[in-house]
Amino acid sequence: MAITASEKAAVLSGPELDSTLRRSGRSDMQEDYRRPPPKGLHAGGPRRRADRTTCPYAWPMSESDRDGAQAAPDLHDLAARAGIAAEHVIPYGRDVAKIDVNAMGDIGGRGEACHYVVVTGMTPTPFGEGKTTTAIGLAQALARRGERSTLTLRQSAMGPTFGIKGGAGGSGGARILPAERMNLHLTGDFHAITAAHNLLSAMIDNHLHHGNELDIDERTITWPRVLDINDRALRHIVTGLGAKVDGVTRQASFDITPASELMVIMSLATDLADLRVRLGRIVVGRTRSGGWVRAEDLGAAGAMCAILRDALEPNLLRTGEGTPVLVHTGPFGNIATGCSSVIADRVAAAGAREGGYVLTEAGFGADMGLERFVDLKCAVSGMRSRIAVVVVTVRAIKAHCGRYRLVSGKDLPAEMLTESVEDVRAGAANMLKHLQIVRGFGMTPVVAINVFPTDHPSEIEEVVRIAHEAGARAATAHPVTDGGAGCLELADAVIEACRRTREAETPDVEALYSPDDDLRTKIGKVAAMYGADGVDYTPEASRLLDAYEKDGFGDLAVVVAKTPLSLSAEAGLKGVPTGWRLPVREVRLAAGAGYVYAICGSLSTMPGLSSHPAAERIDVDTATGEIIGLK
Repeated sequence: MAITASEKAAVLSGPELDSTLRRSGRSDMQEDYRRPPPKGLHAGGPRRRADRTTCPYAWPMSESDRDGAQAAPDLHDLAARAGIAAEHVIPYGRDVAKIDVNAMGDIGGRGEACHYVVVTGMTPTPFGEGKTTTAIGLAQALARRGERSTLTLRQSAMGPTFGIKGGAGGSGGARILPAERMNLHLTGDFHAITAAHNLLSAMIDNHLHHGNELDIDERTITWPRVLDINDRALRHIVTGLGAKVDGVTRQASFDITPASELMVIMSLATDLADLRVRLGRIVVGRTRSGGWVRAEDLGAAGAMCAILRDALEPNLLRTGEGTPVLVHTGPFGNIATGCSSVIADRVAAAGAREGGYVLTEAGFGADMGLERFVDLKCAVSGMRSRIAVVVVTVRAIKAHCGRYRLVSGKDLPAEMLTESVEDVRAGAANMLKHLQIVRGFGMTPVVAINVFPTDHPSEIEEVVRIAHEAGARAATAHPVTDGGAGCLELADAVIEACRRTREAETPDVEALYSPDDDLRTKIGKVAAMYGADGVDYTPEASRLLDAYEKDGFGDLAVVVAKTPLSLSAEAGLKGVPTGWRLPVREVRLAAGAGYVYAICGSLSTMPGLSSHPAAERIDVDTATGEIIGLK
């Protein structure tokens, strides 16, 4: 691959690079306990030493970066590492930039010149298995191998940041910088989406107040308000209390901003014109005569588009080792589509050129995130990923053995962390099911074993053996403790998988269902992929599906919203559950986003806070202005 003059100018000398890389950022938790991978576990072919003096894509983290300070990179140089021309870089302060959507140019329809790799996972524990951290480490490792590597990620939502996570965007040697902006306001995109969403809510109520010219049946209004904070008290509200001048009294609700249809619309829009059309198509309710009421009917779509114009541009950040990252949109993985934006991926693909790597992440496991990645995101973008990195952990595999009860907000059972190859064998069926799902889409899986300090070499060896027996490449990864250096084995496995897949001219990636299938068939095929024996609909859900089909919405995609902690709709059913049916309690129409939304079980679209939320430990050092308590 040709290296530009600007890229060459950015390369540090070998000794200087070695010096900074030795000072890797390690978490306190893993510093003393990390074990090296057992001998013989390398599955990516012979190790290749990177020539760091000729590797323009490796950028060592500075001391200020490692300490969490917002060091100011050269934004044009950072963009150049992603193949983005300076004319498309819009600095947003000293350490973040927005990228003009024109940077995506013409990627040749499907962006096949680059290697497009999606990172997914097995069914996680409540703590997650480090899918984002592994993706960051892999991007850094590819850069260390001398490859052009760009990562695309969702933006962190403040709801989970102040709720359970206390921050997202990686940890230790594999994290996104600047961390505080990644986890809080960034460039204000989430606020813009919240404002545009609530503008439509306000215009609905204003229309009712001023005579209801469209004759909207207020009992059919499905458009909620949104807020990017977990707040269970807002799940069911009453608006318009007070005098007549205060509006029409009606029952309403709040969702969390990442669950907003606008968030998904932003993630799927291909350009400003497409965004404008999608906003106009949003359905908010029905008239008393049965007609559908859209945002365009209320005259709201244009103003919403004006609010969202700048938010449509992806955000350029960096990893701790200087690998470029495009952060854009953040739809929830269990409630919405769980993928970053089409525009970010197309910008990255345009910059990757021939043979470069574009990495992206799909939320939660392959049963949810990967399905929506293929059936919604790829269907819109036209891009196809033939390689799926499946992140697994020993502890997640052991969680599916049937011996342990995991509770959200509480530590893993101590006995679960003791050495037990038998537990690994008993729980491996869940990992194998996700490999089956990956292959069902026509993709090649690469198993990434994210190593935790509590793992035992015998357990890791068993995971590798099981993966190999299933015909999958497997590699260990130590992204938190060792950053890119800890993911070189994984990078080699991905490089080899991409090479062989391209040489083999494998068949095209296959969607789970056809647009011509009716809505029940689409939901049924998703349920069958989970392992369900069928689907049960409440009478109201069934009635609405009939109405959607009758009125021309039957060609839309579907999103099945369920718990991410099980292949089933019940979080407590681990492994590969059998003999169950998918319970669809509610369906919603997301016409602007282009799907029908099936909500299963007790899942809520407005999470609540725990008894001791992460917000309690987040603060500001008033002497330095540094935000503390973010993970």
